[in-house]
Amino acid sequence: MADRRSSGQDADERDAADPREESLVTERFPAESLVRPGADDLERAAEAALRPRRLGEFVGQRVVREQLSVVLQAARMRGRAPDHVLLSGPPGLGKTTLAMIIAAELGASLRVTSGPAIQHAGDLAAVLSSLEEGEVLFLDEIHRIARPAEELLYVAMEDFRVDVMVGKGAGASAIPLALPPFTVVGATTRAGLLPAPLRDRFGFTGHLDFYSSDELEQVLLRSAGLLDVQLAGAAASEIAGRSRGTPRIANRLLRRVRDWAQVRGDGRLTLAAARAALEVYEVDERGLDRLDRGVLAALCTRFGGGPVGLTTLAVAVGEEPETVETVAEPFLVREGLIGRTPRGRVALPAAWSHLGLTPPHDPGTLFA
Repeated sequence: MADRRSSGQDADERDAADPREESLVTERFPAESLVRPGADDLERAAEAALRPRRLGEFVGQRVVREQLSVVLQAARMRGRAPDHVLLSGPPGLGKTTLAMIIAAELGASLRVTSGPAIQHAGDLAAVLSSLEEGEVLFLDEIHRIARPAEELLYVAMEDFRVDVMVGKGAGASAIPLALPPFTVVGATTRAGLLPAPLRDRFGFTGHLDFYSSDELEQVLLRSAGLLDVQLAGAAASEIAGRSRGTPRIANRLLRRVRDWAQVRGDGRLTLAAARAALEVYEVDERGLDRLDRGVLAALCTRFGGGPVGLTTLAVAVGEEPETVETVAEPFLVREGLIGRTPRGRVALPAAWSHLGLTPPHDPGTLFA
């Protein structure tokens, strides 16, 4: 990235920072937060109880849902395994859930693994050779699969065959092992990192988009029913508006509001309870948390709206550059709060407005 290379500019920006504003952004902001799109193993276990089991129960992603319905129904009518499926999109939108639904709709068992877990061709060969006919193999983070295993996957997906190497050196030979028909469901948050030969072997590719507030309200009302809590429509709307268009975040916020209502309320999830709970957890009305607001405050108050380099901005909020770039920046850019220019990050009018500040110059000049 352009501003990663401009280390001299970062040094100049640190020298020019106003020390009077330093107290505004000295607190360290945690990378882990309620509005991060990823999930750890503990949260995935909590999510399992809320996952829809069938395509008809899945909320949102209307286009992908309809396309998948046709693909799966046609496969069932022919009595054959469907084409391989690639699901792409940001984390937390339902790629894993759809993989489970595909297996359920086909009446097949699901084998789950991930790209980082397959570092050798032998790892993948062991998984493939144990598949049964019609089984669904879910490869999460498929863009991170090792290159030798990737080349083995090409042949397996296209010809349903793996070549087992016997011996070493000049005397080595490949013994072809036939595989029963199966379906690979690959999930990736970075489709651009997939090599073309691998992408071409997927017969169906679906891209998952962020959810609308109305769709998230449906997700929340369904989840509340499964959690056996009373969720008012106004409270569902409030939580949905702060969920960054992501069902995983919406369900996470719902669980925290439920906790607050049980401990400090009467157990009902009303609008007042939702607002009070989200204030305690520092998620504002736009879905920004402490790290997000810290980045905006540093950019606007310390650096006059920018441009400022990523490293300098990360130092100002007490975080690693990778944390700012991967945790906070994607949402802030998508919401039109900050912009990325060859000279660094800049605060856009919406950022100044969100903080209740007046920009000191015409924001359009920052992109000149």
